[in-house]
Amino acid sequence: MAENRDRRDLLRDAAIEVLAEQGGRGLTHRAVDQRAGLPEGTAKNYFASRDALLQAAAERCVERYWADLRHAQSISVDGRDGLVALLAELVERARTVNRSRVLAYVELHAEAARRPRVRETLAELTQADLALHLESQRAAGLPATRSAAAMVTMCVNTALTYLLTQSPETLKAYGLDDVPAFLRGLIDTAYPAAAT
Repeated sequence: MAENRDRRDLLRDAAIEVLAEQGGRGLTHRAVDQRAGLPEGTAKNYFASRDALLQAAAERCVERYWADLRHAQSISVDGRDGLVALLAELVERARTVNRSRVLAYVELHAEAARRPRVRETLAELTQADLALHLESQRAAGLPATRSAAAMVTMCVNTALTYLLTQSPETLKAYGLDDVPAFLRGLIDTAYPAAAT
């Protein structure tokens, strides 16, 4: 049974890589088998349809995100500077070690517009992301509200999408050529009364 779970996870991870590399249109059973290095037909045995394959990729994105959440929650956030450092670390991890997962997540959002089940799965991740931001802003001693945390969360996520998809010129125009400074400005804008 463990072998089946391992193979299933290998296929789900391969689906994430295919989404990141080829986009939603490239996600086929054959492409997943090739990426996983498994015989043709293996992915089809585990995930009978393309919808099932998309759902599996969405579920795996959520599962892999929980590990990052646990890591982020274990970091002590000491004031505004600590919050900026935490956000900068999360953005850097998303740009490097979690790049494929984040790109797949962007692709899955487009698919979620047409697939309610994928939308529901991604909603878990979105809610957890907002809860983490709210908790970390409060831990930093900021007068965080759900709406302020939502604004910061959406800005960070949009910035991350730009960091993964836009030219250096565009990044500079948005101030994303210096991520820590951008994040500091974002926090100061969201919480001006507490700015130092």
